[in-house]
Amino acid sequence: MKSEANRIIQVKNLVKQYDKLVAVKGISFDVYEGEIFGLLGPNGAGKTTTLEIMETLRDKTSGEVIIDGLSVDKNPSDIKRIIGVQLQAAGYYPSLSLMQLLDLFAGLYNVSINKNEVLESVALKDKAKAKFKELSGGQKQRFSIATTLINKPRVVFLDEPTTGLDPQARRNLWDLIKQIRDTGTTIVITTHYMDEAEVLCDRVAIVELGEIIALDTPAHLIDNLISKGFERKTEVKQANLEDVFLSLTGHEYRE
Repeated sequence: MKSEANRIIQVKNLVKQYDKLVAVKGISFDVYEGEIFGLLGPNGAGKTTTLEIMETLRDKTSGEVIIDGLSVDKNPSDIKRIIGVQLQAAGYYPSLSLMQLLDLFAGLYNVSINKNEVLESVALKDKAKAKFKELSGGQKQRFSIATTLINKPRVVFLDEPTTGLDPQARRNLWDLIKQIRDTGTTIVITTHYMDEAEVLCDRVAIVELGEIIALDTPAHLIDNLISKGFERKTEVKQANLEDVFLSLTGHEYRE
């Protein structure tokens, strides 16, 4: 059973307003240690704004956000030390090698790391001397996640980590995210892929127009919809075309 004792994130009555636009309208939710929590919603729903406030990258208008007992208002520097935030590809120096980039990030965090172990954890050890710009899309995303782990964070924030990836790279990244969760790290993720959220997330909050309209496990949300009499208009098969594709081409890393 989840309890208040193992809440690692508390968001209470969070509001973010830009002039007359209220992007986040008093939302509240908790995230528990060691879970993958999904923030889902269409573009403009307020989920990325919420994520950036939790990451201390954007100021809030009102409300309270607590990360591992630390307030985003009073302890932003302390919070930065215990979280990992995924950068988009544009956030890296493209002509530096992966080893050089890891040196850079280790210096920023003021920590010592085993660079080979970091790269091996995301199946990129053989790309140690490669320049970032030479990596495939899936490799760039895996390296991006690797950099979030350098400071051994308590919480990792991933903003649409598999967007634009092919099916193999996407499934491989799912496996990596699960492995990170299995080490005890809490993960907060945003995604537009509902199948991804269903596979990865222990619980999801669905955000619409700045408000949470549903919060539960994916299974409970699906069961609740079915209990209301929902039926798919087309026959549901035991496999889909993505399953066919992966069965024929394999799940292994394709670099």
